[in-house]
Amino acid sequence: MYAKLKKQLQSSPEKWLVTGVAGFIGSNLLETLLKLDQHVVGLDNFSTGFQHNFDQVREQVSKEQWQRFTFVEGDIRNLAVCRQVCGQVDYVLHQAALGSVPRSIDDPILTNENNLTGFLNMLVAARDADLKRFVYAASSSTYGDHPGLPKLEAEIGNPLSPYAVTKVVNELYADVFARAYGFKAIGLRYFNIFGRRQDPNGAYAAVMPKWFSAVIRGEELFINGDGETSRDFCYIDNCVQANILAACATKDEALNQVYNVAFGERTTLNELFQMIQQRVVTILPDVKETSPIYRDFRAGDVRHSLADISKARNLLGYEPQFSVKTGLDQAARWYVTNLK
Repeated sequence: MYAKLKKQLQSSPEKWLVTGVAGFIGSNLLETLLKLDQHVVGLDNFSTGFQHNFDQVREQVSKEQWQRFTFVEGDIRNLAVCRQVCGQVDYVLHQAALGSVPRSIDDPILTNENNLTGFLNMLVAARDADLKRFVYAASSSTYGDHPGLPKLEAEIGNPLSPYAVTKVVNELYADVFARAYGFKAIGLRYFNIFGRRQDPNGAYAAVMPKWFSAVIRGEELFINGDGETSRDFCYIDNCVQANILAACATKDEALNQVYNVAFGERTTLNELFQMIQQRVVTILPDVKETSPIYRDFRAGDVRHSLADISKARNLLGYEPQFSVKTGLDQAARWYVTNLK
């Protein structure tokens, strides 16, 4: 279904807005859309995105495809900016947010401003522009302390961080806009997305790029807790697929829903470390194998996470093409090339 949809898009270009376009997920959405000959407006304030992500995308597409990209430097906390960019497009892929559970615990006000005020601004602007579809980045953090595995979209618990609170409220707002204004939105609950252009630097970097960086450079590598904490890691190309399928969904029952975006397989942190180290050492034989340093569990983290992806399969046609292992094969080559 996804392959057929991509061919349809290439033959009939549309106008897309990607917020957070200079970031990890946003830049990968940009790359795929441009390769499909789509017209893309990108919005970013460079709070967590980078110019070098644009540079890498530009290297991956043709000159003609790159000319279909229009960049607007701006902030979703500014309603006028949101109206400006939404007025130019048919579809919105809203990725702009301040991620990270620890960052939200350190600065809940800043997280709220970006993830709630900014989100509401985007909803209002998209509603008034009468767009075809609004797809937004939701989060597996919404499941909070609910103990059930695998995670089902209809069963959530209490949020465990300010970040999780903002993501729960995002879904509530989208649902209210559907009921009150006939708005067409789809939320994608991301489960630990990883892959090329995920930043390894900064205090709030995700575990995957941090560990690749540490192994490649021979630096200390830390595991929070005993290493048996598990996650449903999902390669970036699976995430891109879900966004495009959601934007182009035609079934009425598929709209105004939230979906898990994952691979549907649980990996412990200890297993993840071993897989990363094996791949780096295979590519760079001179790299010395290292042992992780274990430290206290991190506040706000859940112990285990695993997604049920049957809803996305049934209603969106989502079929993740990369497992954790095949995704790590791709990611390892990218990190070795860019970090060594």
